[in-house]
Amino acid sequence: MLSRKDKLLLLKVLSLFSVVRGYNLLMIVIAQYLASIYILSPDLPLRQVVFDVNLFIIVIASSLVIAGGYIINNFYDAEKDLINKPRKSMLDRLVSQRFKLSAYFILNFLAVFAASYVSFKAVLFFSAYIFGIWLYSHKLKKIPFLGNFVSATLAITPFFAVFVYYKNFESVIFVHAMFLFLLILVREVIKDLENISGDVAQNYRTVPIIYGVGVSKILIVILLLFTLIPSLLLTFKFDVGYMNYYFAGCIGLFIVFTIILAKSSTRKHFVWLHNILKLIIVVGVFSILLIDVDLVLNRIL
Repeated sequence: MLSRKDKLLLLKVLSLFSVVRGYNLLMIVIAQYLASIYILSPDLPLRQVVFDVNLFIIVIASSLVIAGGYIINNFYDAEKDLINKPRKSMLDRLVSQRFKLSAYFILNFLAVFAASYVSFKAVLFFSAYIFGIWLYSHKLKKIPFLGNFVSATLAITPFFAVFVYYKNFESVIFVHAMFLFLLILVREVIKDLENISGDVAQNYRTVPIIYGVGVSKILIVILLLFTLIPSLLLTFKFDVGYMNYYFAGCIGLFIVFTIILAKSSTRKHFVWLHNILKLIIVVGVFSILLIDVDLVLNRIL
């Protein structure tokens, strides 16, 4: 049996894990490595990529900055989350705001320190990334659409870091990036629809609040139509192995998503739509393995 003190410590660990969204960090690490192996450096030996110390440092630094970003975002959104996510908010509050700020500065310091092992340019890159996340959390997220755009840009920045490292400028990479960016942008607008109550209470100026739910739905449909362009290109034009089935499936899901969106009116509906988008993104991460099935099979056998 755990003592009361041990239970409280366990709850605080779970609280910190909730604040930094440990499951998201794990997915980002996996996505960065899979993208490096199958998309950014397909001609390099697997061992050379996996055991590349510089790549490892870039991935770790990205994770530390993102974890810090979740903390500072949670710090600024504490009151809003009490309305939108009361259960999660109560768990998050087991860790004091002072401790969160201390953890935020420590994580960012460690990220920049780690980046210094790679190069001075890496230090500048991650310093700018840290500042961008803070500026978004403090100011930009309250500006309609600009906040969504910046959030989506920050979300794909870790992949830009490994993209710059490998200096691979093939067009297929930009199409992949555009698909992910637009998908995340749609998710950001859905989140605004999901969190209207808390945003209104905290005087946030999001697209649904300023222009209404109807306009937000139209914006989402327009963004999905734009997302069809990279989906079709990756399905029919570029050689992405069996991953083309994933993009073809996404086209069908976008149609279903649009039908559900048209009928959605409550927070529960928008949460479902948000979860569908998260599922598409997670499945997409592991679908990268389908680009070169032979490489996977050779490693298993």
